[in-house]
Amino acid sequence: MRRRFNITGSCSPERHYMVRLDERLKKIKEDYVEDGSYFVINRGRQYGKTTTLRSLKKYLSEAYIVLSLDFQELGTEEFADAAAFTSAFAKMFMRSLQTSGVSGSGEFIESLAVFTEKKDSRLNDLFVCLSNLCKNSPRPIVLMIDEVDSASNNQVFIEFLALFRKYYLNREEMPIFHSVILAGVYDIKNLKLKLRPESEHQYNSPWNIAAKFKIDMSFSTDQIAAMLAEYEADYHTGMEIHKMAEEIYQYTSGYPVLVSSICKYIDEDLPEEDGFDDLGKAWTSEGITRAVKAILIDNTPLFGSMIRHLDEYPAMEKMFQAILFEGNIFAYNPDTKEINLACMFGYAVDRGGNVQIANRIFETRLYNYFLSEEELSSAIGNKAKRDKCYFIHDGMLDMDVVMKKFVEHFHEIYGDENTSFVEKYGRKIFLLYLRPIINGTGNYYIEAQTRDERRTDIIVDYLGEQFIIELKIWHGNEYNERGEKQLAGYLDYYHKDKGYLLSFNFNKKKETGVKEIVLGTKTVIEAVV
Repeated sequence: MRRRFNITGSCSPERHYMVRLDERLKKIKEDYVEDGSYFVINRGRQYGKTTTLRSLKKYLSEAYIVLSLDFQELGTEEFADAAAFTSAFAKMFMRSLQTSGVSGSGEFIESLAVFTEKKDSRLNDLFVCLSNLCKNSPRPIVLMIDEVDSASNNQVFIEFLALFRKYYLNREEMPIFHSVILAGVYDIKNLKLKLRPESEHQYNSPWNIAAKFKIDMSFSTDQIAAMLAEYEADYHTGMEIHKMAEEIYQYTSGYPVLVSSICKYIDEDLPEEDGFDDLGKAWTSEGITRAVKAILIDNTPLFGSMIRHLDEYPAMEKMFQAILFEGNIFAYNPDTKEINLACMFGYAVDRGGNVQIANRIFETRLYNYFLSEEELSSAIGNKAKRDKCYFIHDGMLDMDVVMKKFVEHFHEIYGDENTSFVEKYGRKIFLLYLRPIINGTGNYYIEAQTRDERRTDIIVDYLGEQFIIELKIWHGNEYNERGEKQLAGYLDYYHKDKGYLLSFNFNKKKETGVKEIVLGTKTVIEAVV
């Protein structure tokens, strides 16, 4: 059977090309399970949680009895009250117990069956039964519950966790599971956010017994390379494995489903497009760029969740807008609600003590979303659409003309605006101008490492040709000259001889327009507005 890259559901090495999890499983066993820890694997959507749990179940099966439940099987009615939840939980637990091979499990299944039929079952009674099972089990029992946040808006689930805490703290006298592993997007400490009116929201929960799960579940460049090596052994494409792995990582920062999405598109869809009629042509830098472009316009569940969360949490949206368009820097503080949520959902991360968008694909998708909200009413964007024919010659983008026309249109539309407006929205205005010019053919992304309140670097890829554009706020001649030299160094990194500098200058005696600057072997086209 042909193995494929998988972006839906759990992965298995027999059917899918996937990053090997041996080291991760070994670390979870040694650092958490053997220590008897209760813990939560909370990561963003499609981050490999279910795949990890299923692989971990097999990995632990020799030393432990592993019982695996999935709360997605439960509907709203099962959380109506304690009796309904107890009955539903007992049924799930019985099914898992039946397939576990526990010696003498029949008698425990019979004792659990009582809870599936009673209409007045209590959680306390269920836990007495579970404790008896754990006491008499021939091996320690590990309980896994996937999609645990399916229950996150139900009070009965909080009571369920409270009993786990009670038994955990007294397990010398009241035996209970050796280790409990919960998996979901939401951190358990945030469950009460959904349970009470806004004025009573609290962060505490009865799951304060949980050990902090510190294992990195993103894919490293080496892990991606090892996966690609397995693919290459089957198809002999001639790809440069480590170069491809590094470029995929640069776009995804190792977010599992994004890595697999790029690989899946290159493998299955790209060979049907012009210019990529065989896998050797597809597994190239141009192929990755084409795959990213397709992913950015795809209506995936992951991006759907992102947009929904922006609507639900306007403070998080406001923070992202300030980071992307204004270059604002937010210190990482997990006690700040919008920061906590952004990181919990996987859209942002803590890098060097500051909040940053998690990866280049998320960042570009957010740019596109925010810009599209204004594009229809954008005067400068309409100018770009109207003049699009001036920017494309023989199918290629003429960035010199783009810069020249932007200066003209900027002064025509925004010449009378005050300094604070231009300083705050200047980079957004340029992106609103650029997007309709390259849309449908080219990609762009922002180099996060160089983005701050004064400077932003944009990389545009148009049919395989890259353009490096530095946007900056004018802070005197010395600063400007230093920026020109920085851009020249940046061009070296990208092996380019020509780059572009867009300066927003608020000096009343400024000289606006476009000029060419030669710095050694590099040419810089500087546009001043």
